[in-house]
Amino acid sequence: MKSFQISIVGTGYVGLSTAVGFASKGYCVIASTHDHEKAALINKAILPFFEPGLQKPFENAVKKGYLTCVLDREEAIMKTNVTFISVGTPSRPDGGIDLRFIKQSAQEIGMALKKKKGYHLVVVKSTVIPGTTENVVMPEIEKHSERRCGIDFGLCMNPEFLRQGNALHDTLHPDRIIIGEYDKKSGDVVEELYRNFYGKKLPPMIRTSLVNAELIKYVNNAFLAAKISFINSVANICEGISGADVLTIRKGIGLDKRIGPLFLNAGLGYGGSCFPKDVKALIAYSKALGYDSSLLNTIENVNKIQPYRAVELAKSLLHDLKGKRIAVLGLAFKPNTDDMREAVSLKIINRLLEEGAYVTAYDPIATSNAKKILGNRIEYASSAIECLKGADCCILVTEWDEFGKLVPEDFVENMRQPCLVDGRRIYDPEKFSKKIEFRAVGLSHP
Repeated sequence: MKSFQISIVGTGYVGLSTAVGFASKGYCVIASTHDHEKAALINKAILPFFEPGLQKPFENAVKKGYLTCVLDREEAIMKTNVTFISVGTPSRPDGGIDLRFIKQSAQEIGMALKKKKGYHLVVVKSTVIPGTTENVVMPEIEKHSERRCGIDFGLCMNPEFLRQGNALHDTLHPDRIIIGEYDKKSGDVVEELYRNFYGKKLPPMIRTSLVNAELIKYVNNAFLAAKISFINSVANICEGISGADVLTIRKGIGLDKRIGPLFLNAGLGYGGSCFPKDVKALIAYSKALGYDSSLLNTIENVNKIQPYRAVELAKSLLHDLKGKRIAVLGLAFKPNTDDMREAVSLKIINRLLEEGAYVTAYDPIATSNAKKILGNRIEYASSAIECLKGADCCILVTEWDEFGKLVPEDFVENMRQPCLVDGRRIYDPEKFSKKIEFRAVGLSHP
């Protein structure tokens, strides 16, 4: 194609981050959503979620006219020649993914293409189980467009690997590009788009089948989840061995080039919109194939119980949590986001309440989203120091930078009982243990 006009179906985290990435390089992008409120926010250059580093390029793109948002799918399709599908694929009760938004998007794209002349490329960026692009997206588009895939329109699967908190960086500097293609022409167009976009900084590129591209995304996330569950299992072992510290173990094994240090940070488990959902989906998909993966089941099970280590460590300090006030620092599933999806803080807080404790929580960004879930069951502080005041124990749940600046004196001067559970290993055990009662994930204790 001589020029690329891009439309994005879906304005969630992936869709809007992708849109801003293209628009920041001068591509004209039309995002489409059925959410009137979100469309209004986007067209006013108001980012509908928190993401460091995205607001300014987002504002510039909207103000310069490179990025607009419409409510009409047909308008978005008719004015562009490449469409990315980036709608959500939420979990079903059985762990499988719900494809209703994918199916609806394919139908709407098909109805628009029925009225359009010329070749149009459709690229699935949503995380979908193997076979979805060819067996759900393609037939729905063909049915509603009365056009043929590979002739009248192209089809590819191009998974994203964005990290929340680093979305724009990961869009502009990805480790690799995976192109799953229905046919060579479709793959050629996507490759041309990315060669044009990245220029001399083009990352390694793999062109493969649709099903391989779909599976790469799931296997990628499942493997990272496996590393997290593995090191957390090791951390739990370390707590029972005098003198053991998982941080030293991590450093020692991380220097092995076959292992590496990334995703070996022991803590309270993984959360967010990707790892939990994708591991569950891969388990459900495997079962549908007749294979029950004990390894995947173990990865998930380890992560399910890991958050409760924080509660057990608090009990080791206070013995009984009933009637005690617990300060929870951090609510978002990770720092630099306001995302509460599958946040471990929710499991910890619910268990604390079950134990009869009173909870006060503070998060720099995610409090408003947490209130939608927890309501008035807990109290909310406006600062870390306020959260600590009068508490019998503090549990560090999310490793925001501002929490790392706290010193032992902050706990001594503000808490009723200066007890701290470091769930993310951001504090120096030697320094803190001298002045307060201290416990940490993966660290042996008396």
